[in-house]
Amino acid sequence: MLSMGTIIIILSMVGMGQLWKKKTEDDQRMEAFIRNCGSHAPRRYTFSDVRNITKSFSEKLGQGGYGNVYKGKLPDSRLVAVKILKESKGNGEEFINEVASMSRTSHVNIVSLLGFCCEKNKRALIYEFMCNGSLDKFIRDTESSTTNCNLEWKTLYQIAIGIARGLEYLHRGCNIRIVHFDIKPHNILLDEDFCPKISDFGLAKQSNQKDSIISMLNTRGTIGYIAPEMFCRSFGGVSHKSDVYSYGMMILEIVGAKKNIGARVSQMSEIYFPDSIYNLLEPDNDFDLPSVVTEEEKEIAKRMILVSLWCIQTNPSHRPAITKVVEMLEGRPQNLQIPPKPCWSSPPRSPKLSSVASSSTQLASKCEML
Repeated sequence: MLSMGTIIIILSMVGMGQLWKKKTEDDQRMEAFIRNCGSHAPRRYTFSDVRNITKSFSEKLGQGGYGNVYKGKLPDSRLVAVKILKESKGNGEEFINEVASMSRTSHVNIVSLLGFCCEKNKRALIYEFMCNGSLDKFIRDTESSTTNCNLEWKTLYQIAIGIARGLEYLHRGCNIRIVHFDIKPHNILLDEDFCPKISDFGLAKQSNQKDSIISMLNTRGTIGYIAPEMFCRSFGGVSHKSDVYSYGMMILEIVGAKKNIGARVSQMSEIYFPDSIYNLLEPDNDFDLPSVVTEEEKEIAKRMILVSLWCIQTNPSHRPAITKVVEMLEGRPQNLQIPPKPCWSSPPRSPKLSSVASSSTQLASKCEML
């Protein structure tokens, strides 16, 4: 009869064996994927190469749930940003999504993937370096008094157009449609000229150009930017229009509408911020947004808000395709109409919760009632 200690050792060995088998299967799957990429695959580096490129990870640029990002330099002296991924959950789907999607792209408004590392459980992605970092830091308040992160309205407008063009390329310009599913300020990077580039394709999904509805098992994205159909199919099917919704929510944040409305609402409990933005557009109301001074700035801000309100329509079929969004941004402002208000409003919430989170929470609640 086996002792308890012996049984524990045997069970431990079985568990280790299963874990080793799974890791081996994941590695084999990853290698098969890389082989299938063929000529589309970016250059492959060893982890020793990555260590040299980053000077032993000496300069950290940022961090997140995915891992850390370090500044580096390639042998040809090009500056790069190196994302060191944490040990992948499941079978490394996000790593595969990133390489599979970005290896197919080449556009001025998409960050270039220059290389990758896949060495046992060590995985890294090497991108072109974007000296101005993410859009996130330019549209949020900062406690630092030494950094001026304000951008001119003309620059914000060009950033909005650039992001839309990048999405248009993903939705229509590639030989296979790519839906990003995580459009937000943190995933928009800016070069030295403040040209925006879409990054982080870990949640992206590819589909045939002819397919409009995408099969989804789980919700993807970031709270506050996720389209309602991602929570509940009663709103409609998941498609490239889900990116359009995220884009619209992001543009509202870029123009400062979220922050402005949040500051005005005393309890922040009875108002859903897009509903309040409609009030800004009423003829008898003063159009009041942070840093809007001149008539030209007012026209730019109004145009961006109108386009974003079309983008965040509850019904995906009522949202414009991203190509139409570009046309709306670049066309004549007098041709823009005020879209209908969404058919839902926000629930009560704690003052500690942001206006971004409230919209997503409300959508989930609505799904439970349907």
